[in-house]
Amino acid sequence: MELWPGVWPVLLLLFLLLLFLLPTLWFCSPSAKYFFKMAFYNGWILFLAVLAIPVCAVRGRNVENMKILRLMLLHIKYLYGIRVEVRGAHHFPPSQPYVVVSNHQSSLDLLGMMEVLPGRCVPIAKRELLWAGSAGLACWLAGVIFIDRKRTGDAISVMSEVAQTLLTQDVRVWVFPEGTRNHNGSMLPFKRGAFHLAVQAQVPIVPIVMSSYQDFYCKKERRFTSGRCQVRVLPPVPTEGLTPDDVPALADRVRHSMLTVFREISTDGRGGGDCLKKPGGVGDARL
Repeated sequence: MELWPGVWPVLLLLFLLLLFLLPTLWFCSPSAKYFFKMAFYNGWILFLAVLAIPVCAVRGRNVENMKILRLMLLHIKYLYGIRVEVRGAHHFPPSQPYVVVSNHQSSLDLLGMMEVLPGRCVPIAKRELLWAGSAGLACWLAGVIFIDRKRTGDAISVMSEVAQTLLTQDVRVWVFPEGTRNHNGSMLPFKRGAFHLAVQAQVPIVPIVMSSYQDFYCKKERRFTSGRCQVRVLPPVPTEGLTPDDVPALADRVRHSMLTVFREISTDGRGGGDCLKKPGGVGDARL
């Protein structure tokens, strides 16, 4: 089917207008820049997943494939001018299973996670991620553990299986105990699944704290510049001898220690405070 000849000038005009409009929005509208950056961030991850799938498929579903995903994702922080500083990595137990718990601010947590992710460690993620196109398939091949949070019985069953996997296959798991992304500059109350898992398997809990993104990212203000994030690995918390009755106090104690460190390492000590810091101060020389 051929296009009517008069359509070509219109298409060319629209294309030229688009070429003019996009740079104008980029330099003149911080909100447009925010949406462009987030669209590229998500689109680039989906594209990288397409490249990773055939490589990971050679092994099939295997936690060792997480090394491939990590290698392919490490460069993204450079595209956005985000400096990720890791401290306390020596606290990771050298040769045993454990449960990592970390605060959850946004999808950008992926950058900090890939920077510090220990060997044979996979995240526990909501089941909806499994249907996220190429990213879902790549995560499945990398051994990511999916949980349907709407079905409590299924979640408990999966956690029991994970506890056995931790011990029999020398696997570590990464959990965001807040259960959802939190943009308010603090930490939501912790769900207790990760702590029940650690107590059931009698393995340590390794808390990891990512500093507030407020100096370069704020969803509420549609602001995304370049900046710095500190990732702090805290000393492991033992669970030997603890029982399910000890889980509430354990979760509260770990959350308190993480929140204290979060406020300490976040910009100006306020822990984010709902994107209190306004734009400016950090250059936006990159994508």
